[in-house]
Amino acid sequence: MSTHSVAEAKSRLSALIDRALGGEAVVITRHGHAVVELKPVAKQSPRRLTDADIEWLDSQRVGKKMRLKHAGKLVSKMRDEDERK
Repeated sequence: MSTHSVAEAKSRLSALIDRALGGEAVVITRHGHAVVELKPVAKQSPRRLTDADIEWLDSQRVGKKMRLKHAGKLVSKMRDEDERK
């Protein structure tokens, strides 16, 4: 584990991020006390769209309401409406 002051972290942030991505515990201190630990963000796999997602998108549409069950059709219809304007 390496510790670095805020001032040092500001000047070496890119290198500290690389070290954290490499698996090293990197801690940033303020007035001698640990306040932040840099660590990689866990990768998230994209989730599939559900009917509830499509219904929410449809409910947020300003103007004419569309009742479509397929996301591709909804996006195509929205794009086509924008092109006509």
